[in-house]
Amino acid sequence: MGASVQPNAANGRRRGRRRSRARPMSEINVTPFVDVMLVLLIIFMVAAPLLTVGVPVELPKTAAGALPGDEEEPLTVTMTAAGEIQIQTTPVAADELVAKLRAIAAERSSDQVFLRADGAIPYEAVMQVMGALNAGGFSSVGLVTDVGGPTLDGRAVDDSGQ
Repeated sequence: MGASVQPNAANGRRRGRRRSRARPMSEINVTPFVDVMLVLLIIFMVAAPLLTVGVPVELPKTAAGALPGDEEEPLTVTMTAAGEIQIQTTPVAADELVAKLRAIAAERSSDQVFLRADGAIPYEAVMQVMGALNAGGFSSVGLVTDVGGPTLDGRAVDDSGQ
């Protein structure tokens, strides 16, 4: 007697796993993207308050509204109660102010500047700095004040402008 091999019931096919081609994954894995975006959001939320000009000045209060912003970082000139003049956060001597402003105006596309002056400074000193700003090439001067001051009719204005 001899032994013979019988084919299995599946028409002679082998049992076991069927080999097929590996298909590419068609799903987008968004988890790393979300992780990176959350980290960037936290970084910008922490860094944004540190980017403001931080020279302590007691600004006068008025009923005027805020000026509209633009794309370029605004140039800020500050006059402190001690009589110091600063461009952004850099102290500048009064006799060098016009020369420095001309150099800055040559590099900027906007002729807008914001003047922050302490409320205790005499009007004449503020007007002299405004004249220097104009001579330095900045014709659009915005005076920075705090909101909530009195109006001409004596009413106090709240932060919403009413």
